Amino acid sequence: MKFNLQYIAKLANLPLKKDEEEKLSDQLNSTLDYIKMLSEVDTQDISPTSQVTDQTNVLREDKALPSFSQEDALANSKHTYNGFFKVKAILKNE
Repeated sequence: MKFNLQYIAKLANLPLKKDEEEKLSDQLNSTLDYIKMLSEVDTQDISPTSQVTDQTNVLREDKALPSFSQEDALANSKHTYNGFFKVKAILKNE
């Protein structure tokens, strides 16, 4: 299969050096060859599946349960503002 490596690299925002282009080209060709081989497998009688482990959902159903009131939740906080926890900023503007 033919592909334009420079175009793919541009779409992926990957600046490539000459030696990297050769290596990536070989790897991409290998991947495409494998996909071609997989596309030749007869899957006519195979039913679609979204997972193959036969595991079922082990999580409980999400139910709304009674909780703390806002006042109780904020009771031990040193700093609050308009009914919310007040903390120092952890992100910087860049």
